[in-house]
Amino acid sequence: MPTLRSSSSLLHSSSPSSVSSPLQGAMGGGQRSLSVSSLYVNVPCDDRDTDQTSEGDSDSLSADEGSDFEDSLKRNMKKRAAKRPLKTTPVAKHPKKGSRMVRGHSQKESEPPASDLFDAVKAAKSDMQSLVDEWLESYKQNQDAGFLELINFFIRSCGCKGTVTLEMFKKMSNSEIIRHLTEQFNEDSGDYPLTAPGPSWKKFQGSFCEFVRTFVYQCQYSLLYDGFPMDNLISLLTGLSDSQVRAFRHTSTLAAMKLMTSLVRVALQLSLHKDNNQRQYEAERNKGPGQRAPERLESLLEKRKELQEHQEEIEGMMNALFRGVFVHRYRDVLPEIRAICIEEIGSWMQSYSSSFLTDSYLKYIGWTLHDKHREVRLKCLKALKGLYSNQDLTARLELFTSRFKDRMVSMVMDREYDVAVEAVKLLILILKNMEGVLTDADCESIYPVVYASNRALASAAGEFLYWKLFFPEYETRMVGGRERRRSPHAQRTFFHLLLSFFVESELHDHAAYLVDSLWDCAGPQLKDWESLTSLLLEKDQNLGDVQESTLIEILVSSVRQASEGHPPVGRVTGRKGLTAKERKIQVDDKVKLTEHLIPLLPQLLAKFSADAEKVAPLLQLLNYFDLNIYCTRRLEKHLELFLQQLQEVVVKHAEPAVLEAGAHALYLLCNPEFTFFSRVDFARSQLVDLLTDRFQQELEELLQSSFLDEDEVYSLAATLKRLSAFYNAHDLTRWELYEPCYRLLRKAVDTGEVPHQVILPALTLVYFSILWTLTHLSGSGASQPMSPQKQLLSFKGRMVAFCELCQSCLSDVDPEIQEQAFVLLSDLLIIFSPQMIVGGREFLRPLVFLPEATLQSELASFLMDHVFIQPGELGKGHSQEDHLQIEQLHQRRRLLAGFCKLLLFGVLEMDAASDVFKHYNKFYNDYGDIIKETLTRARQIDRSHCSRILLLSLKQLYTELLQEQGPQGLNELPAFIEMRDLARRFALSFGPQQLQNRDLVVMLHKEGIKFSLSELPPAGSSSQPPNLAFLELLSEFSPRLFHQDKQLLLCYLEKCLQRVSKAPGHPWGSVTTYCHSLSPVENTAEASPQGYPHSKKRRIEGSSRRHKEDISSSQEESLQLNSIPPTPTLTSTAVKCRQPLEGLEEMEEEGGSESEFTQGQLLLGTQRSRFLSPQRFHTSFNPSGPGLGNRLTRLSLMEEDEDIEELEVQNESGGEWQDPDKHSFPSEPGLDLLDSTELNTEDF
Repeated sequence: MPTLRSSSSLLHSSSPSSVSSPLQGAMGGGQRSLSVSSLYVNVPCDDRDTDQTSEGDSDSLSADEGSDFEDSLKRNMKKRAAKRPLKTTPVAKHPKKGSRMVRGHSQKESEPPASDLFDAVKAAKSDMQSLVDEWLESYKQNQDAGFLELINFFIRSCGCKGTVTLEMFKKMSNSEIIRHLTEQFNEDSGDYPLTAPGPSWKKFQGSFCEFVRTFVYQCQYSLLYDGFPMDNLISLLTGLSDSQVRAFRHTSTLAAMKLMTSLVRVALQLSLHKDNNQRQYEAERNKGPGQRAPERLESLLEKRKELQEHQEEIEGMMNALFRGVFVHRYRDVLPEIRAICIEEIGSWMQSYSSSFLTDSYLKYIGWTLHDKHREVRLKCLKALKGLYSNQDLTARLELFTSRFKDRMVSMVMDREYDVAVEAVKLLILILKNMEGVLTDADCESIYPVVYASNRALASAAGEFLYWKLFFPEYETRMVGGRERRRSPHAQRTFFHLLLSFFVESELHDHAAYLVDSLWDCAGPQLKDWESLTSLLLEKDQNLGDVQESTLIEILVSSVRQASEGHPPVGRVTGRKGLTAKERKIQVDDKVKLTEHLIPLLPQLLAKFSADAEKVAPLLQLLNYFDLNIYCTRRLEKHLELFLQQLQEVVVKHAEPAVLEAGAHALYLLCNPEFTFFSRVDFARSQLVDLLTDRFQQELEELLQSSFLDEDEVYSLAATLKRLSAFYNAHDLTRWELYEPCYRLLRKAVDTGEVPHQVILPALTLVYFSILWTLTHLSGSGASQPMSPQKQLLSFKGRMVAFCELCQSCLSDVDPEIQEQAFVLLSDLLIIFSPQMIVGGREFLRPLVFLPEATLQSELASFLMDHVFIQPGELGKGHSQEDHLQIEQLHQRRRLLAGFCKLLLFGVLEMDAASDVFKHYNKFYNDYGDIIKETLTRARQIDRSHCSRILLLSLKQLYTELLQEQGPQGLNELPAFIEMRDLARRFALSFGPQQLQNRDLVVMLHKEGIKFSLSELPPAGSSSQPPNLAFLELLSEFSPRLFHQDKQLLLCYLEKCLQRVSKAPGHPWGSVTTYCHSLSPVENTAEASPQGYPHSKKRRIEGSSRRHKEDISSSQEESLQLNSIPPTPTLTSTAVKCRQPLEGLEEMEEEGGSESEFTQGQLLLGTQRSRFLSPQRFHTSFNPSGPGLGNRLTRLSLMEEDEDIEELEVQNESGGEWQDPDKHSFPSEPGLDLLDSTELNTEDF
């Protein structure tokens, strides 16, 4: 140990015989032997661990520390005795305590003291200083009893029920005492005071640590330098910290480390006193002969000698604690212990840096940076943050930094976000206080983190970026170092640097995430909208096109951040909301930005009106304004200018982003509550009139002319796009756009002469027209229930006509028109489905529309042709082709979601879902979440029908494969193997509730057997039926069957096979596979979904085989669950209920009739819980719902009892499947398959 004196000893005694006295186990050579041989006892406790590394490894790492400590032990014992011969304080030396206790006290006092200390610390209600003072008083009156109370406090704090008695204290060594306590340790629970739950233990650790700190503080002028209490306490804590019992090891390590921390503070005070004493001595000695006081010099020398002795003793204690506890426990198997050690050594380095801030101590933190547990790595980084934050200490950290810098930089990418955040903050301190240490490569590895999804991490990386790139250049351009307001030139420098970083780094496409990352550290600069707008409006700004677009995006992002106060989409923040102060700042910022940008927004639109990429985000600025300021600040003239610029932008552009932003901005202003509403409404009418007149003229030219050039087609398409965008946000019903658009679409369908770029917006226009008309009818119908039937029927006729147009467009040549027609048709069919009358809208019943069979067929065909197609292989996602494929995938997902909604809302026949389910496995990566959600909702609507649809899907796939490949070798084809995987996934979708799904699975098997034998081979042929391989698909559902059902299905299969004209000489492979899945040897049916073990079973023999042969043919034909097969022979429910587990296992091993009893059980849960249950169920189970319970008749009394028991177990377990009475129906509102919160992408 380079900084602590290795020559000082831990034990002090006036006699050499004290080495072998009780509780004075040697901390040197004796300590090592104690930790190896005496304390590592074999104790059958569940919460005991060993060190992370072997003992040999421990010795190799700490050999240099342990050797000098052990060698100096005996020398220092004699040295200590000779050094303090005149000590008059009555301290209880260990050799004397026995005789004094026996002679001076009664037998009652030999019992261990009460646990007053522990109860007081646990309650945490009394002052720790007074508590320690009371203990000191009791210790002075009876030193041995007081010390027993102290060590029993630490034993109780470990959670041990045992105590150290006076007899143990006199006669047993440390290792014997710890072994005895280990045997008495409470093994009922793995909890102990430091980890126990509950409010009573919540503050225990804090009180415990406070007690240790106060104990050392109160004893620093008295007992701290007395050999007996401290040395024996350290010896006990060191022995406990080497125990295999986790509670002992954890608690004693915490106590020892907190004791060490308090001793470090005392050592620091002694060091300061020594320095003061040295200065006083030098000052006195430098005085003249006449002024010098010999008595003063002598007293100062005595004081310095005393301080030196005290410092040596403190350093000896610290040396013992560090080498006896820390060196072994910083790599303990328990991460909590490792975290304690690292946290405390960090505090030692900060408080007593002259002794502990050396490479020999820093290496422990450096090594532990690689720890596999989050908490330990976090403590390492926090300890290093405390060191690097002090610029005076950084000079001593150069070697450590060069050795572990790479690891600290790599921790920025730690999988735990809080660790990564602390790593970035540590690197910020290194960047500030150690110039030139972080290279450009190190910094470049941190820059991409500003775009991380976690906001805390991104914000920390943004602060690093600010201090590295922006702050040096930015601060040098300030006007006066003490001025609060930055100069305009400095602000512009900041934005130029920000632009340069975003554009040149090419790390991300959206500046909003960079703005959010810099918001906490550079918020005032980003909210300098005056500098931002002046840069944009400046004529000689020397900004390129990309830089202008980026600067506009930064402006919009900063305005949005200030107005809304939350990060952009996709960035996760742990905060629930804003504080009152933050809300006030948000309101003030919103007013400031609105007042500043309202006059400048028309100018910005005028300058960038020709560029769609720039004008669209500028129009979005209105979303974040406080629009009331137009009225309160009398800024109506700027509103007029904005409306003029908006009209020019709309007339000039036809891009969807610009038109959508413009329509939404006008929608925000068209609020009747605003005083300027009439002005905005007039401007809107002017704009729509202009667009409508232009549309009417161009439409007449199209309808009358047989040929149009490209400019005329583009102009008409652009006008339709503008009207469609505004029809989406505004009610344009009074302009009567339905009729001209319908005539246009009718001509397109009849003649095919209308260009597709005109058809697309025309379809959307008619769609919005129908929706706005329905809105008017719903509103008027609510106030006038007797809405004219003629008006409703007329509207329905228009809607049906449009649906027929869309149906015709499904067969159009252009795929965009097909997809648009499918989307609009799907939405209309859902809107006008029977659920539209729910909620008091019965008057809309005449509008209900259900598609005909031809339309349903066309929708399903469209889905097959446009959704379930094999796309090309995706690359890494950076090329243009990859982006295009991703967009196409999103479009196909939207189409599939629309079709699935039609199924679930009852618009289409549910059998059409087979076209979706049969692609579940093949397209799982692309559509697995949507199909899984559809399957779950379909099962909630009708469980039986859903099961038939799953079987239908398999039948369709099998038939298609049979037609393509023929029956020979069908089950060896890759396509058939994929079908088996799909069947397995379908089987897993039934979940763990076997009893609930029992009738469904049996029905599925029965229908599958019928299908496999539906087509027989030609008469006289030995070939197998063509559909026989379907049995192999059914075998995937066999694990969901009960034993009784397996036996019935085997009989049913055997009966069906007898109808085949001639059986082959050898069994068919598919039949063998299926029979094997139904064989009693296969215990997978009873396999618990939780994976619990099962009791032993025997094969069905004897009477059970005869029972199978005796089943009547009528039962085989029907195979319904309401048929009651005969009860197995010699089955007794009385024996079952009273038979203990041991006896049952004996009967299973001996065989006999009880084998049938075992086979008859319904084993859904754990076998052990059923056998050990002494209760019997005498009441019959009669479920109230329309589900399985009403249709299921028990097979026997024994089975009835077990079914009830299993149902109760299922109800208690709270499974994820809903009760049949609680199923959601198609009319359930909010059913949206595109909502990511409802989709689960995990496998079944």
